[in-house]
Amino acid sequence: MHAFDVLGDPVRRRILELLAEGEQPAGTVSDAVRREFGITQPAVSQHLKVLRENGFATVRPDGTRRLYAVNSEPLRDIDAWLDRFRRYWTPHLDALATELARGKRDRRLREADDDSPDESRSTP
Repeated sequence: MHAFDVLGDPVRRRILELLAEGEQPAGTVSDAVRREFGITQPAVSQHLKVLRENGFATVRPDGTRRLYAVNSEPLRDIDAWLDRFRRYWTPHLDALATELARGKRDRRLREADDDSPDESRSTP
């Protein structure tokens, strides 16, 4: 299965988001995904299996629990593939960052002007 086929599913993306927070027991992942997507525990297990078989997740036993974690290597491969396309959005994101900074500066200046005493507003 191609990496984008694996990540194209919103349930699998959500599982990876949960695992990005740190190693998680299968039950914890299953409970969260079942609540959010309304799917069964066996369905969550199938998604975990797809992630594991395609190298996106690792699993290790811990007593009776199975602990899942993100395997970052396939994500680095996707990042490398996306690298050739970054030139299309990086300048736009840089311009957005500049406009956001300019807006913050303008708000700060307006707030400073509002806080300064204005002699025309004072009453005798």
